[in-house]
Amino acid sequence: MYSNFKEQAIEYVKQAVQEDNAGNYVKAFPLYMNALDYFKTHLKYEKNPKIKEAITHKFTEYLRRAEEIRAVLDEGGPGPAANGDAAVATKPKTKPKDGEEGGDDPENAKLRSGLNSAIIREKPNVKWNDVSGLESAKQALQEAVILPVKFPQFFTGKRRPWRAFLLYGPPGTGKSYLAKAVATEADSTFFSISSSDLVSKWMGESEKLVSNLFQMARENAPSIIFIDEIDSLCGQRGEGNESEASRRIKTELLVQMQGVGNEDQKVLVLAATNTPYALDQAVRRRFDKRIYIPLPEQKARQHMFKVHLGDTPHNLVESDFESLAHRTEGFSGSDIAVCVKDVLFEPVRKTQDAMFFKKTSDGMLMPCGPKTPGSVQTTMQELAAEGLASKILPPPIAKTDFDKVLARQRPTVSKTDLEVHERFTKEFGEEG
Repeated sequence: MYSNFKEQAIEYVKQAVQEDNAGNYVKAFPLYMNALDYFKTHLKYEKNPKIKEAITHKFTEYLRRAEEIRAVLDEGGPGPAANGDAAVATKPKTKPKDGEEGGDDPENAKLRSGLNSAIIREKPNVKWNDVSGLESAKQALQEAVILPVKFPQFFTGKRRPWRAFLLYGPPGTGKSYLAKAVATEADSTFFSISSSDLVSKWMGESEKLVSNLFQMARENAPSIIFIDEIDSLCGQRGEGNESEASRRIKTELLVQMQGVGNEDQKVLVLAATNTPYALDQAVRRRFDKRIYIPLPEQKARQHMFKVHLGDTPHNLVESDFESLAHRTEGFSGSDIAVCVKDVLFEPVRKTQDAMFFKKTSDGMLMPCGPKTPGSVQTTMQELAAEGLASKILPPPIAKTDFDKVLARQRPTVSKTDLEVHERFTKEFGEEG
C-alpha cells in the first residue's frame, strides 16, 4: 500500500517542475512541499536500501529547490538559479496581494488547494419539492439563501439575513438531504466540509485551515459552508478527553463565525448533527436558528414511497400508499428508502424462483402461476441457456411485496433518541 505514497509524490513533482519551468513559483512551491511530504512518508516504510538511498537523494534536491523558491517569494528578488529538474527561464511572478490565492504566505496556497476539493461544483440535483414535509425548515433556509441573492432590496435597515443554521434530529431524517437541496437551489458557492478537511497532524495547521476556509468563503461570496456531523469538531470544552488541537479548532471556528471584524452578511454557515447536546454551548449560541428535523409525518411518508418507487412498474393505488404510510409510523426517511430498495428486488427474486412463464403481448417472458392461460413450465436458467435472457421481464411490484418486506423490517430510531431531541427542542430549538 505504501507504494501509493511514492506514486503520489512523483505526480506532485511532475506538476511542480512544470510550474517551476514556467516561472509560476507561487504554484510550484506548495506542489514541491506536497511531494516532500509524500516522499517522507514513503521513506518510513521503504525496506530496500538502494531505493531508500535514491529517494533520499531526490528528496534533498527537491528540498533545496523548494527552499530557493521560498527565499525568492519572501524577498521578491530575481528568480532562483535553475537546477537539473527545472530550467527556469523567466523571472518569478510578483507576490500575490492580500486576499488573493495564496496570500503573502505560500503555505496558504497549499492549504487552499486542499480546501478547493470541498467546493461542490456540480449541483446535486435535489429540488425543494423532493424534500418531503419540513416546511418550516425549508422556509427558513429560503429566507437565508434564496431571498438575499434574488431580492437584495428586501434586506435594508435592520433587516438582515440569517447567518448560521443548525439542523439537528435523529439519523436518517433528511438533514444532509436538505443541504443538497440548498446546494442545488442556491446561486452561491457551496463548501461541503467534514472533520477530515479541517484536522491536520501538523501543529497549528488546523486553525489555519479554518481561517482559510472562511476567507475563501468571503472571497467567493455569496457562499454557504456546510459542516456535517459538527459535533465531531465542536464537542463540549473542558472535558477530560479534549485535546489541545481540538480546543484550538473550536476556538478558531468560534472566532470566524462571529468574531470581532467578521461581520459577514453573505456567508451562511449550515451545520448538521445527530447529537445536539454534545455541542459546546458557545458553538450552539453562534447558530441563529436551531431547527429540529423530526421523523417524517404520515403524508411525508406517503410521498416518500412514491418518490423512491419512481417510474418502476407497479400496481399500487393511492389507498395502498396511504396504508403503507400508516403502517410505517416511527420510520425515518432513510428507513423508508431501505424498505423500498428491498421491495424493488422482490420481483427479481420471484423471477429467479419461478417455475412457469408466459409470453406477454409485446413478446416478453414474465413469471406466472401454473394455472395461468398460456403458461409454460420452465425456469429462468433454462430460458437463458436458450438465448432468451434478454426477453425475461420481472413482474410489476405489488402490495404483497411491501407486506413481505415490512414484516421483517424495524425502525432504526428508538423512543429514547426521540425524547432527547424533543427535550433539546423545548430548551434551545424550534420545530422544522
